[in-house]
This record gives sequence, C-alpha cells and structure tokens, in this order.
Amino acid sequence: MADISKEKLHIARRYGKRYAAAMDSVDRSSLLDVKEALETACSIAKAKFDETVEVHVRLGVDGRHADQQVRGAVVLPNGTGKDVRVAVFAKGNAADAAREAGADIVGDADLVERIQKEGFMDFDVAIAAPDMMGLVGRLGKVLGPRGLMPSPKAGTVTPDVATAVAEAKAGKIEYRLDKTNIIHCPIGKASFGADKLSENFYALLDAIVKAKPAAAKGQYIRSCVVASTMGPGIRINPNKVTLSSAE
Repeated sequence: MADISKEKLHIARRYGKRYAAAMDSVDRSSLLDVKEALETACSIAKAKFDETVEVHVRLGVDGRHADQQVRGAVVLPNGTGKDVRVAVFAKGNAADAAREAGADIVGDADLVERIQKEGFMDFDVAIAAPDMMGLVGRLGKVLGPRGLMPSPKAGTVTPDVATAVAEAKAGKIEYRLDKTNIIHCPIGKASFGADKLSENFYALLDAIVKAKPAAAKGQYIRSCVVASTMGPGIRINPNKVTLSSAE
C-alpha cells in the first residue's frame, strides 16, 4: 500500500491532481473492449475545453524496411471535430475548383515563396495538383517535418483537388508509422460520445489493417491505447480489434 501511495503522490506532483484522479479511474492492468475504453476516455475528459481523443496503435512491423511501411489516409465518418484549414498549391482551373470546394488558401509560386520567405504555416492540410510538385518539392524540409508535405499515398497530390479539399474538410486524416512503429491519430472529440468515436475508431483501424504489408509476419496489431488530451492511456484488447464495424 505504501508503494501505491507513493506512486499516486508522484503522479499528482508531476501531472496534477486532475490527472491523478483520472488515473484512479483507470485499471492499467486490464485490457478493455473498444466501446468500454472510449466510454472511459470520455468520462474522464473534464478539462475546460473539448478534449481530443487519440488512438495509438503499435504494429508488428519494422518501419526501417521500405516493404514494411504503413501509411495512408481515411475519411472518418463523423469527422474530427476540428475546423481544418486547407492550403492548395494549384493554378488555373484547378485553383478555381479548389476555391469553390472551400480551400482556405490557394496559390502557386506565390504561396511557395510566402512559406519560404515569411514562414507562413497557417494551415493544417496541404494539397497539390501534380503539375505543382516541381515547385512544392522545394518545401520538403519545411513541410516534411510537420507532416504537411503533399503525398500521392495520402491522396494530397491529385488532379482532383476539389475532392481532396472536400474530404479534408469532412474529416480525412493521414496515418503513418513513427520511428517506434506506432501510429498516432485523432479520432474526434470527447463530446462526440463513445458511439460516434467507435465508428471513427473502426474506420481508422479497418484502414490500418487493410494496409498491412505483405512482408509483415506474426501478430500485426501488437497493442492499442486510447487517450483524451489531458487523460491517461486506456489499453484496448488488440485481439478484439477486427475488420468488422463496431458492434
């Protein structure tokens, strides 16, 4: 009991009393089903703002090998709850189509120059027409580290920029492995409730499972955790994560 008390005291001092109280409501030794985990995440999200709920999935792959990379994009059925600012690199008819679809910023060489010289980064998603990639490629060192570089695999380099803008506004998210073979993605806001978050969760996990590399061996989904912005991680039983939609 003394060890437990010391642990709680350490958590309270390091993270605050609210986080310590949230930890008390989570059994870190248990593996929950998806719905129960999301219900718990929503119930302990008590910050003064609408907390984002994120999914963290560790995969049984080795991302150091090109044939074991996992990357793609998916439109969440209930969106992300975030007002997404979209920048489009396009000209002519493609630029007009992007504006009509609701893009927040549209430009070609002028937008590239603005980012290079002024450090303009007031957008969440970048989309490019294929004929613009010669210019956009110059921004690799700026956009790449921020996860904003347009990519054909993510559907953000496309001749149909209008559809890409509409999907981004509707809640399309990109997923990709980090250096530790984990995928981190938001699936909505705590205010969505467990039912809508479950639908988003399964849409994301279905996409990740379908993107399984042929070279991957053994158990593909090693672990899965959900957490709200200010809350602790809640572990999900990876054996209950399947291609089927939420039941």
